[in-house]
Amino acid sequence: MADEHNVLLMSFTDPQDCREAFQNAKVVLPGLAYVGVLERSPDGMVDVPESHAEDTTKYTVGAGVAGGLLGLLAGPVGALLGLANAAAVTDAVERAREEEGWAGMIFLSSRVEEGTAMLVADLYEESHQPADDLARRHGGTLERLPAKEFAAQVRAAEKAARKA
Repeated sequence: MADEHNVLLMSFTDPQDCREAFQNAKVVLPGLAYVGVLERSPDGMVDVPESHAEDTTKYTVGAGVAGGLLGLLAGPVGALLGLANAAAVTDAVERAREEEGWAGMIFLSSRVEEGTAMLVADLYEESHQPADDLARRHGGTLERLPAKEFAAQVRAAEKAARKA
């Protein structure tokens, strides 16, 4: 199977099982970009007590170094400006990506019943087996969505909310 970019939703009746799956997911899910826990307390409050994004600073640093090297053609001031511009652009892209992630969590919050939790993972899968095993091992119910489909659902919900 070729890499599939998916969003995994694992529902748990016991929030502690979800948190244990979260800790395990960081280790056993190859291709993981983001994983988070979405909980709803018995009184209806929604929380994201745990989240983890793979190291995005390497992209900011890499782009900054590339900008700095290109800027060397224009001398020391050009190197400094190239470094600063590349780092700023990459940082803005990462912030936009983070905002999209929070929009997705807000969108999913309606699917989490009181006293339960959901593990949300964004990953590139070569095989479904690691995630299937993780859900089975921790007693979660797994739903797998193509990332593009999930993103379209979130955008549609945002658009509907703005119209309302």
